[in-house]
Amino acid sequence: MTWTGADYSYMSRALQLAGRGLYTTHPNPRVGCILVRDDRIIAEGWHEYTGGPHAEVVALNNAHAEVAGSTCYVTLEPCCHSGRTPPCTDALIQAGIKKTIAAMLDPNPAVAGQGRNKLEQAGITVAVGLLAAESERLNHGYIMRRTLQRPLVRCKLAISLDGKTALADGTSKWITGTAARRDVQRLRAESAAIMTGIGTVLADDPSLNVRDITLNRIPLRVVIDPELRCPPAAKMLRLPGRTLIFTGNHDAGRRELLQQAGAEVVLLDQPAPGFLHQALTWLAVQEEINDILLEAGATLAGSMLDAGLIDELIIYQAPVLLGDDARGLFKFPPIASMADRRELELIETRRVGEDVRFTFEVKSRK
Repeated sequence: MTWTGADYSYMSRALQLAGRGLYTTHPNPRVGCILVRDDRIIAEGWHEYTGGPHAEVVALNNAHAEVAGSTCYVTLEPCCHSGRTPPCTDALIQAGIKKTIAAMLDPNPAVAGQGRNKLEQAGITVAVGLLAAESERLNHGYIMRRTLQRPLVRCKLAISLDGKTALADGTSKWITGTAARRDVQRLRAESAAIMTGIGTVLADDPSLNVRDITLNRIPLRVVIDPELRCPPAAKMLRLPGRTLIFTGNHDAGRRELLQQAGAEVVLLDQPAPGFLHQALTWLAVQEEINDILLEAGATLAGSMLDAGLIDELIIYQAPVLLGDDARGLFKFPPIASMADRRELELIETRRVGEDVRFTFEVKSRK
């Protein structure tokens, strides 16, 4: 398929609209849609919140000119099944849409090409693939949940210029500046869940909540606690929202105390590293979690990295030095040769206040 400059422009606008649902659509994908007739945009829409109308229906409802004969640009294949809302394919067919251009097919098995087929059977021309990579990036976690049955994991770390995360005694507040800490709140707001380890809970008693951003939901708090050492008085258990604790400890009395304090305790039966894989699968299947922000110390972060369960690293580097005896980024088994090194791909670099934010994709180990 040969795309025109106008095609790119219209789909870029649809992607901008899809991004407006960054905080609100979980567990649904972020989708934008525009309708074009006679070389002008006659309607725009995006999926605003879970349970609300999908982007295509919003655009149809917002149309300020005759829809029949127009072209629909949408960032994800229109759905063809009834869920919380009726099928978008039916709405497009009934409206008399002439052509649909989708950035990508929906990996949801209930759709997965069937939406395209239904439109084509109704006589609508369908093309797929325009700005597909950009749409995939916007919904990377959703795609991973649908195809791999595990969430996307982003690991957030703050480091000094000499690569340290805390002083030797564990003190880490604050390495980075206020602008970087505000940026972390946006990362939390984008995420379906925020995960940490029991070491961080015992050392810092974190809240793991979103501050200064208004949301229609509270990200799930997740604690990896194999021995079930989380104190019932932990701060996060007294806050609004849910806290889920994964453990391998069979002590029913201990679990009952934490449940009475407000936690939800999930008992897993696999030892490390299968424990971590099982936890992520449980979150994807049982909770429909698309993406997780991992905020943990070197032990859990290292275990997750070594198990191949970190997909992106987001590192805030501050212009400070902490010295040789300060704590490092990850704890994982020694690397015997350069062939076994962990390789990253730099995706983005940008200034955040006085600090620099690096975004890396973790390459798969061969």
